[in-house]
Amino acid sequence: MASDTTIHLSNVVVALGGFPALAGVTFGVGRGELVALRGANGTGKSTLLRLCAGLVPLTRGAAVVAGVDLLVNRVAVRPHVGLLGHRNGLYGDLTAKQNVQFVADLVGATASDVSSALERLGIDQRVASTSASLLSAGQRRRTALAALVVRRAQLWLLDEPHAGLDAAARRELDVILRDATASGATVLYTTHEIDQVAGTPRTITLDGGCVASDVASTIGSAP
Repeated sequence: MASDTTIHLSNVVVALGGFPALAGVTFGVGRGELVALRGANGTGKSTLLRLCAGLVPLTRGAAVVAGVDLLVNRVAVRPHVGLLGHRNGLYGDLTAKQNVQFVADLVGATASDVSSALERLGIDQRVASTSASLLSAGQRRRTALAALVVRRAQLWLLDEPHAGLDAAARRELDVILRDATASGATVLYTTHEIDQVAGTPRTITLDGGCVASDVASTIGSAP
Protein backbone atom coordinates (compact mmCIF):
# COMPACT_ATOMS: atom_id res chain seq x y z
CA MET A 1 0.00 0.00 0.00
CA ALA A 2 1.36 3.45 -0.95
CA SER A 3 2.55 5.67 1.89
CA ASP A 4 0.28 8.48 0.67
CA THR A 5 -2.86 6.36 1.16
CA THR A 6 -4.75 7.39 4.30
CA ILE A 7 -7.65 4.93 4.03
CA HIS A 8 -7.34 1.47 2.50
CA LEU A 9 -10.38 -0.81 2.76
CA SER A 10 -10.62 -4.21 1.08
CA ASN A 11 -13.72 -6.42 1.26
CA VAL A 12 -14.59 -4.87 4.62
CA VAL A 13 -17.41 -6.45 6.59
CA VAL A 14 -18.73 -4.96 9.83
CA ALA A 15 -21.49 -6.89 11.60
CA LEU A 16 -23.44 -5.09 14.30
CA GLY A 17 -25.59 -7.42 16.35
CA GLY A 18 -25.34 -9.95 13.55
CA PHE A 19 -26.47 -7.44 10.91
CA PRO A 20 -23.91 -6.69 8.15
CA ALA A 21 -23.86 -2.88 8.29
CA LEU A 22 -20.95 -3.02 5.86
CA ALA A 23 -20.96 -5.99 3.50
CA GLY A 24 -17.80 -6.01 1.40
CA VAL A 25 -16.63 -2.40 1.06
CA THR A 26 -13.50 -1.75 -0.99
CA PHE A 27 -11.94 1.64 -1.72
CA GLY A 28 -8.95 3.80 -0.92
CA VAL A 29 -8.53 7.49 -0.12
CA GLY A 30 -5.24 9.29 -0.57
CA ARG A 31 -3.55 11.91 1.55
CA GLY A 32 -5.06 15.34 0.93
CA GLU A 33 -8.24 14.02 -0.71
CA LEU A 34 -11.71 15.42 -0.08
CA VAL A 35 -14.39 12.75 -0.52
CA ALA A 36 -18.16 12.85 -0.04
CA LEU A 37 -19.95 9.71 1.10
CA ARG A 38 -23.59 9.42 0.02
CA GLY A 39 -26.38 6.92 0.47
CA ALA A 40 -29.82 6.51 1.97
CA ASN A 41 -30.32 6.00 5.70
CA GLY A 42 -29.13 2.58 6.79
CA THR A 43 -26.63 2.06 3.98
CA GLY A 44 -23.63 2.07 6.32
CA LYS A 45 -22.26 5.61 6.05
CA SER A 46 -22.02 6.31 9.78
CA THR A 47 -20.72 2.81 10.46
CA LEU A 48 -17.97 3.34 7.92
CA LEU A 49 -16.88 6.56 9.62
CA ARG A 50 -16.92 4.87 13.01
CA LEU A 51 -14.88 1.98 11.64
CA CYS A 52 -12.24 4.37 10.30
CA ALA A 53 -12.20 6.12 13.70
CA GLY A 54 -11.51 2.82 15.47
CA LEU A 55 -14.84 2.83 17.30
CA VAL A 56 -16.35 -0.37 15.89
CA PRO A 57 -14.50 -3.64 15.25
CA LEU A 58 -13.71 -5.00 11.82
CA THR A 59 -15.49 -8.34 11.36
CA ARG A 60 -13.78 -9.43 8.16
CA GLY A 61 -11.58 -8.03 5.41
CA ALA A 62 -8.65 -5.61 5.54
CA ALA A 63 -8.67 -2.03 6.80
CA VAL A 64 -5.61 0.18 7.21
CA VAL A 65 -6.27 3.77 8.29
CA ALA A 66 -3.52 6.35 8.86
CA GLY A 67 -1.03 3.49 8.75
CA VAL A 68 -2.84 1.50 11.45
CA ASP A 69 -4.14 -2.02 10.79
CA LEU A 70 -7.60 -1.93 12.34
CA LEU A 71 -7.77 -5.69 12.62
CA VAL A 72 -4.66 -5.69 14.82
CA ASN A 73 -5.19 -2.60 16.99
CA ARG A 74 -8.05 -0.29 16.07
CA VAL A 75 -7.59 1.87 19.18
CA ALA A 76 -4.20 3.03 17.86
CA VAL A 77 -5.83 4.98 15.03
CA ARG A 78 -7.77 7.32 17.31
CA PRO A 79 -4.99 9.91 17.91
CA HIS A 80 -4.78 10.42 14.14
CA VAL A 81 -8.51 11.01 13.62
CA GLY A 82 -10.92 13.87 14.19
CA LEU A 83 -14.52 12.61 14.22
CA LEU A 84 -17.61 14.80 14.08
CA GLY A 85 -20.72 12.72 14.70
CA HIS A 86 -24.38 13.62 15.02
CA ARG A 87 -24.05 14.14 18.79
CA ASN A 88 -21.20 16.68 18.45
CA GLY A 89 -19.29 15.29 21.45
CA LEU A 90 -19.52 18.39 23.63
CA TYR A 91 -19.52 18.56 27.43
CA GLY A 92 -22.79 20.24 28.42
CA ASP A 93 -21.44 21.72 31.65
CA LEU A 94 -18.57 23.48 29.84
CA THR A 95 -18.94 26.65 27.82
CA ALA A 96 -18.44 26.62 24.07
CA LYS A 97 -14.96 28.09 24.47
CA GLN A 98 -14.04 25.66 27.25
CA ASN A 99 -15.04 22.74 25.04
CA VAL A 100 -12.71 23.96 22.29
CA GLN A 101 -9.98 24.74 24.82
CA PHE A 102 -10.28 21.21 26.22
CA VAL A 103 -9.40 19.78 22.80
CA ALA A 104 -6.64 22.35 22.35
CA ASP A 105 -5.04 21.28 25.62
CA LEU A 106 -5.08 17.64 24.51
CA VAL A 107 -3.24 18.35 21.26
CA GLY A 108 -1.00 21.20 22.37
CA ALA A 109 -2.79 23.96 20.46
CA THR A 110 -2.49 27.56 21.62
CA ALA A 111 -4.99 30.08 22.95
CA SER A 112 -4.58 31.89 19.64
CA ASP A 113 -5.60 28.71 17.81
CA VAL A 114 -8.74 28.52 19.94
CA SER A 115 -9.66 32.15 19.29
CA SER A 116 -9.06 31.75 15.56
CA ALA A 117 -11.22 28.61 15.35
CA LEU A 118 -14.07 30.24 17.26
CA GLU A 119 -13.92 33.30 15.02
CA ARG A 120 -13.89 31.22 11.83
CA LEU A 121 -17.08 29.47 12.89
CA GLY A 122 -18.80 32.72 13.83
CA ILE A 123 -18.83 32.04 17.56
CA ASP A 124 -18.90 35.41 19.30
CA GLN A 125 -18.09 36.14 22.95
CA ARG A 126 -21.71 35.71 24.03
CA VAL A 127 -21.96 32.23 22.55
CA ALA A 128 -18.41 31.30 23.57
CA SER A 129 -19.22 31.97 27.23
CA THR A 130 -22.49 30.01 27.21
CA SER A 131 -22.74 26.43 28.49
CA ALA A 132 -22.98 23.94 25.65
CA SER A 133 -26.19 22.53 27.13
CA LEU A 134 -27.87 25.91 26.54
CA LEU A 135 -26.73 26.40 22.95
CA SER A 136 -28.95 25.96 19.92
CA ALA A 137 -28.37 22.99 17.61
CA GLY A 138 -26.55 25.20 15.12
CA GLN A 139 -24.36 26.75 17.81
CA ARG A 140 -23.43 23.32 19.15
CA ARG A 141 -22.54 22.20 15.64
CA ARG A 142 -20.32 25.22 15.08
CA THR A 143 -18.62 24.67 18.44
CA ALA A 144 -17.90 21.04 17.58
CA LEU A 145 -16.47 22.13 14.23
CA ALA A 146 -14.25 24.68 15.97
CA ALA A 147 -12.92 21.90 18.18
CA LEU A 148 -12.22 19.83 15.06
CA VAL A 149 -10.32 22.72 13.49
CA VAL A 150 -8.16 23.05 16.60
CA ARG A 151 -7.47 19.31 16.63
CA ARG A 152 -5.78 19.40 13.17
CA ALA A 153 -6.09 15.67 12.70
CA GLN A 154 -4.51 13.68 9.90
CA LEU A 155 -7.93 12.30 8.98
CA TRP A 156 -11.19 14.25 9.30
CA LEU A 157 -14.36 12.15 9.49
CA LEU A 158 -17.56 14.20 9.46
CA ASP A 159 -21.11 12.87 9.63
CA GLU A 160 -23.49 15.35 7.96
CA PRO A 161 -21.30 18.33 8.94
CA HIS A 162 -23.43 20.92 7.14
CA ALA A 163 -26.61 19.93 9.00
CA GLY A 164 -27.96 22.65 11.27
CA LEU A 165 -25.68 25.37 9.88
CA ASP A 166 -26.84 28.60 8.29
CA ALA A 167 -25.65 29.62 4.83
CA ALA A 168 -22.68 31.65 6.08
CA ALA A 169 -21.45 28.84 8.33
CA ARG A 170 -21.84 26.32 5.49
CA ARG A 171 -19.67 28.46 3.23
CA GLU A 172 -17.04 28.84 5.92
CA LEU A 173 -17.07 25.09 6.54
CA ASP A 174 -16.43 24.50 2.84
CA VAL A 175 -13.39 26.78 3.05
CA ILE A 176 -12.19 25.02 6.21
CA LEU A 177 -12.36 21.62 4.52
CA ARG A 178 -10.47 22.90 1.48
CA ASP A 179 -7.82 24.41 3.75
CA ALA A 180 -7.49 21.13 5.65
CA THR A 181 -6.87 19.10 2.50
CA ALA A 182 -4.47 21.75 1.17
CA SER A 183 -2.47 21.23 4.38
CA GLY A 184 -2.31 17.48 3.72
CA ALA A 185 -5.24 16.23 5.80
CA THR A 186 -7.69 13.73 4.36
CA VAL A 187 -11.40 14.53 4.63
CA LEU A 188 -14.29 12.06 4.34
CA TYR A 189 -17.76 13.44 5.01
CA THR A 190 -21.30 12.14 4.64
CA THR A 191 -24.19 14.08 3.16
CA HIS A 192 -27.71 13.63 1.82
CA GLU A 193 -27.58 16.86 -0.18
CA ILE A 194 -27.02 16.54 -3.93
CA ASP A 195 -26.08 20.22 -4.23
CA GLN A 196 -23.39 19.75 -1.60
CA VAL A 197 -21.84 16.84 -3.49
CA ALA A 198 -21.89 18.59 -6.87
CA GLY A 199 -18.60 20.43 -6.36
CA THR A 200 -16.76 17.77 -4.36
CA PRO A 201 -13.83 16.19 -6.21
CA ARG A 202 -14.96 12.63 -5.50
CA THR A 203 -18.19 10.99 -4.34
CA ILE A 204 -18.61 7.44 -3.07
CA THR A 205 -22.17 6.12 -2.85
CA LEU A 206 -23.13 3.25 -0.55
CA ASP A 207 -26.10 0.96 -1.06
CA GLY A 208 -26.87 -2.05 1.10
CA GLY A 209 -23.53 -1.81 2.89
CA CYS A 210 -21.58 -1.93 -0.39
CA VAL A 211 -20.01 0.63 -2.72
CA ALA A 212 -22.54 1.32 -5.47
CA SER A 213 -20.44 3.96 -7.23
CA ASP A 214 -17.16 5.83 -6.89
CA VAL A 215 -17.10 8.89 -9.12
CA ALA A 216 -14.56 11.66 -9.60
CA SER A 217 -16.01 15.09 -10.35
CA THR A 218 -14.76 17.37 -13.11
CA ILE A 219 -16.67 20.38 -11.78
CA GLY A 220 -14.31 21.68 -9.14
CA SER A 221 -12.50 21.07 -5.91
CA ALA A 222 -14.85 22.56 -3.32
CA PRO A 223 -17.35 20.54 -1.28
